[in-house]
Amino acid sequence: MFGFVAYQLWGTGIETARAQNQLESEFDAQLAGAPSVLAPDFVPGENSTTDPAPATPGAAEPADADASAPALEPTEQPGASAPVPIAEQNIPMLDNGDALARLEIPRLGRSDIVVAGVTTGDLKRGPGHFPDTPLPGQLGNAAVAGHRTTYGAPFFNVDDLQIGDDLIATTLNGQFTYRVTGSEIVPANRYDVVATADPSKATLTLISCHPKYTAQQRIVIYSELVSSESAPVGEPIINYGRPAEPDDGLGDSDIAAELPAEDVSGSGTDTASGSESSTAVGTPNLDGSVTGNLNDITVVDEPDTLEAGQVSSDIVDAFSDGWFSDPGANSQVGLWGIVLALVGMAAFAVSRKFRRDWAGALVGLMPFAITLYFFFQNVNRLLPPNL
Repeated sequence: MFGFVAYQLWGTGIETARAQNQLESEFDAQLAGAPSVLAPDFVPGENSTTDPAPATPGAAEPADADASAPALEPTEQPGASAPVPIAEQNIPMLDNGDALARLEIPRLGRSDIVVAGVTTGDLKRGPGHFPDTPLPGQLGNAAVAGHRTTYGAPFFNVDDLQIGDDLIATTLNGQFTYRVTGSEIVPANRYDVVATADPSKATLTLISCHPKYTAQQRIVIYSELVSSESAPVGEPIINYGRPAEPDDGLGDSDIAAELPAEDVSGSGTDTASGSESSTAVGTPNLDGSVTGNLNDITVVDEPDTLEAGQVSSDIVDAFSDGWFSDPGANSQVGLWGIVLALVGMAAFAVSRKFRRDWAGALVGLMPFAITLYFFFQNVNRLLPPNL
């Protein structure tokens, strides 16, 4: 049992580290081949946008923030008169688990590749982007979830972030600097924190479990784009331009009935997202995905919006799966359990033959440790992702 706890806290990081190394190489290769993105009618020093105010409405200041620190004053900075149209952005055709962006958090000393999607498998590879929110660097609220104690724990010390700290997101459209404006501890069913409160602003929200080692609540970090330190902001796109799946449409859930009354009323951050809906037009594959290029992406005139208190059924909670959520692991648990028992019996037989306990331990220790790792890996697939 102690070994399994150790695997949970550190062993899962091995899997994530391998995935991150692969994603880093893939993302760097994509960056090298990405063309420059220019904003329409961009005139440095003439067009202006307002940089972030000191706090997001409804967001509380982090508990460890320095209360004596001066408040950030909104300042007018040069910017673009209009966001970059979707057709002129570098938007690759992504599958869940693919590299989406690099997220750097200087205060925490973190630099992680953010992947597309927030399923259990996606979050094992790194922080995950909610598909039904805009991309980092686009208008609207880009939301990212990450583990706090397992799988590399990318958001382990996210509660150390203070107002004014930078979050730097690098995408194929450039580098975007966000400034932390506040934080909030919310119940696990506060799904509305991923919605866009103001479609005219570019914001980035980080979400993880709270407190550490538990999943009782969620910690939410709010930040706003600093236009003067960022590439031109783009028009929003959801689901990476992929066609919506039958259970992936916005506003099609009944979650409003589950939210607190104050959230259903339309106050706070549960307002319409204003995100542009898009459909990828290309060649359908056998697995149902669609391949194509940037010119294959078209924008539907009517934007997908989030009704008050409602969100897409795909973004309710990145950590909501319960016990035995991956039944496919049952056979693997049984298989590796049998192999583990066989290794143990073989080591015991060696000890009996040579009448030396150390002989069996010497022969069986390494095979036992390797088999135990894979046994733990599959047992872990049966546990809730928030543990």
